[in-house]
Amino acid sequence: QVQLVESGGGSVQPGGSLILSCSASGFSTNYHAIGWFRQASGKRREGVGCIANTDGNTYYGDSVEGRFTISRDRAKNTVYLQMNSLVLEDTGAYYCAARRDALVFRLCEYQEYDSLGQGTQVVVSS
Repeated sequence: QVQLVESGGGSVQPGGSLILSCSASGFSTNYHAIGWFRQASGKRREGVGCIANTDGNTYYGDSVEGRFTISRDRAKNTVYLQMNSLVLEDTGAYYCAARRDALVFRLCEYQEYDSLGQGTQVVVSS
């Protein structure tokens, strides 16, 4: 059974950092591009960062470029999202998603995924 489980969410002050984890089971991330998405209350879900399974190519949304870093541990079948310099607007539910051999641009911008996790909440507040 294909499953994605996010963890690492929590509350943090502006300027702080968090690391989110996306643990995959039932399939190998060696064959799937993985993306992180977020959805704030009352807003559309948006792509945050995506990483390719082939060459490790990454893609980031404009609002997080330079602050967030996506990485993967193939041995653990896990993808991470390092979030630095957090701002109030980063608050939301964060989800990871997967699609086999996806182009990271299409995964992030068009949300072309096959599987989606249940999400983890991130709250940035002072």
